[in-house]
Amino acid sequence: MPVPRVSWRNWAGNQRATPVRTVAARDAGDVAAAVRAAAERGLRVRAVGSGHSFSAVGRPVDVAVAAPADPALLHVDGDGLASVPAGMTLRVLDDLLWARGRALPNLGDIDAQTVAGAVSTGTHGTGARHGGIATRVRALEMVLADGSLVRCSPDADPDLFSAARVALGALGVLTTVVLATVPAFRLHATESARPLDAVLGGFDEWADAHDHVEFYWFPHTDTAATKCNDRTGATAPARGRLGAWLADEVLANAAHGAACRVGAAAPRLVPLINRVAARTMAATEYTDRSYRVFTSPRRVRFLEMEYAVPRAALPEAFAGLRRAAERHARDVTFPVEVRVAAADDIPLSTASGRDSAYLAVHVHHAQRPGAYFAAVEDVLADLDGRPHWGKLHTLDADRLRARYPAFDAFAAVRDRVDPDRRFGTPHLERVLGC
Repeated sequence: MPVPRVSWRNWAGNQRATPVRTVAARDAGDVAAAVRAAAERGLRVRAVGSGHSFSAVGRPVDVAVAAPADPALLHVDGDGLASVPAGMTLRVLDDLLWARGRALPNLGDIDAQTVAGAVSTGTHGTGARHGGIATRVRALEMVLADGSLVRCSPDADPDLFSAARVALGALGVLTTVVLATVPAFRLHATESARPLDAVLGGFDEWADAHDHVEFYWFPHTDTAATKCNDRTGATAPARGRLGAWLADEVLANAAHGAACRVGAAAPRLVPLINRVAARTMAATEYTDRSYRVFTSPRRVRFLEMEYAVPRAALPEAFAGLRRAAERHARDVTFPVEVRVAAADDIPLSTASGRDSAYLAVHVHHAQRPGAYFAAVEDVLADLDGRPHWGKLHTLDADRLRARYPAFDAFAAVRDRVDPDRRFGTPHLERVLGC
């Protein structure tokens, strides 16, 4: 009897597919068997995670493979190296690490991604002295195109290891990710509304003086909602369950969802809605476990584009983005998000070789980003911007190659381990060239 096909869609709903076969792997052996079976039939393989990429980077073509995720496969050694099943979500990992007295030093603002997906697309948080999640990788186990299971590290096939830390799923299917953790810590969070010009004028000093900073700017306002998170040994003032529910569910999700609906029905009210939102989303101070401060639930679905520019280019980048928003974001109720990250040495990382500032624009998932995203992209791409691999952009391999000094080195590794493009997709053909 034929196996029924399982439809796939991403979280935002803008990417959909019906692969020939879907495999939920229990262990690396299941992944290897799926890859070998696909090769025998001439089918392409795509590792799929939780679908939190907005671009087509995670969209399967023929065979969709979900990497192992069993919590029993997690091991943390005495040095704090965590051997993590690649399909485990960050949400599950964070809780399990905390129970062992460990944590990741930096996270993005959601925790729904799988570890493999977060690493492979260059997921990052914010912090002038901190890199993305991939900078914590110390070894990888992966299934290559011939079905072999290999382990790579700085000492074992260092070229493969270097490239595979951010590889878009183009080199193989990750089965285990070894991450360097740190002792569990708490963060003191301070969130407030401040004049936008004051935030922009003092941003460098602010970012350097604190562990993790970011700000949100709602189009058509002159206010920034700022977030500042610093490590602390204190446990108070703690945010209780009621406070967390009010902030995360009522204000950040229910109220924002209502604002999106009102804005869609009456675009003329959007400037007023955004002014109110900017002031209400940023007015709290609390201390909690690090991962609870870093991440928040996202119930209101949206589409996103994000670019990394050299940190020194942030003032020019934001000014151009602001002009684009004034022209093309008249009905946009989602804010612009601005973050920073330290330089790293990963070939396809958006922070490769340079300290970076990240600017992200969003629209409700039912809206067409159209002219707004296009105008912002023109500004940021002209500043040697690098698009986040998991978010919407229009650049192709010819334009991307010039932005990544090690682009051709990555391509050489890909030619070696997947010459027949077993892990190829139309999207990878566009962004990697073949």
